Amino acid sequence: MNSIVTKRFTQCVEYLKENDRIRSIRQFSQNLDFQPQSMGEILKLKRDVTLELLRKAIEAYNFNPNFLFSGLGEMITDVSDSGILTVITNNEQEERIAYVPVAAQAGYHDHLTCPTYLQELPTFALPGYKYQQGTHRCFDVSGDSMEPTLYTSDKVVCSFVDPEMKYRSLRSNQVYVVVTASEVLVKRVVNKLRINGTLELYSDNNYYEAYIVEGDQVQEVWRVESVISSFVSCPTHERNALHEEIKEMQTKMNDQSSLIRNLNKTIELLIKQTRTTTLN
Repeated sequence: MNSIVTKRFTQCVEYLKENDRIRSIRQFSQNLDFQPQSMGEILKLKRDVTLELLRKAIEAYNFNPNFLFSGLGEMITDVSDSGILTVITNNEQEERIAYVPVAAQAGYHDHLTCPTYLQELPTFALPGYKYQQGTHRCFDVSGDSMEPTLYTSDKVVCSFVDPEMKYRSLRSNQVYVVVTASEVLVKRVVNKLRINGTLELYSDNNYYEAYIVEGDQVQEVWRVESVISSFVSCPTHERNALHEEIKEMQTKMNDQSSLIRNLNKTIELLIKQTRTTTLN
């Protein structure tokens, strides 16, 4: 007779399939380094699930140990509650930097617990000691809200901020990627979690107003470490010529403004003189 744990394991797998968190049983098996044929026998309750397979499923797909062994709680734990972070590795088990382009950011916050989604993102590696330690992720910058610090199409390489360390490690006035329940934001952060449980998010472009995010709405925080930007092949003398041209235009505009003010004063004086002559 199969154990109740095996039956609960199959329920968790069915949950992943129904919610499109895995494409197929074969893909699920391969992600756990397990033979698809053997997985099929487990799911058909022809053999028991192994402890090693349970461990891998708990780590990779957030299977809830309480549910598996006692039947209590949700089948899949929420990443925001568990603090579990899905990482991407190569065949040598070396961690890779996942790249989240603008097109993928719309659904990123909905798939934090879905290894399949993250594994389909482009990945790369960077040289340097700091990129060999910890977990890193790369996000596209979209829009002009962070100009002149960051420009649209720039890419920020970030290190993961442990949720347990948010209170202490989030330094005010530093730039972070803040993932909420609805969007991915690249902002300068003022940490008020200890004071009132919120983060204040500011843009470097003064045109945009600051706004407040409740701490319990934050799903992930990433500290910006590096920026990858496009190379602009513009010689210095051309940039200087452009600046000179702009300064010349500003001078002309100032001169015109001065002429207009003087003209207004002359008109006002003539109007007063006309009124005085009429009264006399």
